[in-house]
Amino acid sequence: MSEEPPERCDVHREVVAEAKNFMPSASTVEDLADFFKIFGDGTRVRIMLALDAGEMCVCDISEVLGMSMSAVSHQLRILREAHLVVSRKVGRSVYYSLCDDHVRVVLETALEHVNEPRIR
Repeated sequence: MSEEPPERCDVHREVVAEAKNFMPSASTVEDLADFFKIFGDGTRVRIMLALDAGEMCVCDISEVLGMSMSAVSHQLRILREAHLVVSRKVGRSVYYSLCDDHVRVVLETALEHVNEPRIR
């Protein structure tokens, strides 16, 4: 068996240098990958979409999603730890909302992207 000669590739040094300057540190890339892993769960995405409409308590979210309050609470804990939602306590009730506009923009931009017509 003969091996084919390697393909010739002319590296575009300026493009490569620009990409290397743009590339964040390895730890930042890992943090970003972890951030997107949270979005990899449909239940968490549904919770964030519900909260995009406004602040809600666990019982409201469970009603919207048709899930148990304990299941919703478990996912809210993960979202809180990932700094994607925040909570505030009023008496015995705890209300949840999206952490900030960055989360809202990521969520809404991703939703817009998946709803775009697909070009084939």
